[in-house]
Amino acid sequence: MNFIILLLPIIAIVLMFRSQKKRQQQMQSMQTSLEPGAGVRTIGGLYAQVKAVHDETVELEIAPGVFAHFTKSAIAAVLDPQEYDAIINGRPAEDELSEPEDADADAAPAEDKPLTLTKDSAEKRDAEGGAPASK
Repeated sequence: MNFIILLLPIIAIVLMFRSQKKRQQQMQSMQTSLEPGAGVRTIGGLYAQVKAVHDETVELEIAPGVFAHFTKSAIAAVLDPQEYDAIINGRPAEDELSEPEDADADAAPAEDKPLTLTKDSAEKRDAEGGAPASK
């Protein structure tokens, strides 16, 4: 029984180190696979495109013509081109594109009168039985 009590913490520590080493290897392989033109997300949540890869740094284009240098360890994920395009350009996913076209047919028709913010239009609407004007 005492042997099991001593063995359980040792097994837990070995499993923790093993999972951490696996994560480090994944991060290392991701950092070595960085190439110009790839879309990335930094650890701060910044989406950018890789313009140049150096020994320990990466040059990212944050906006058209705006470049910044980050360490390779600041890159949290390399994104697929479709995922990067959807995030940057706000394009919906494929399943959202197939919405029915007659969805607006059930909506209530809007009034033809334009909305104005003048006092005269509020008094006129009050006289017609609309909402009371604030005074």
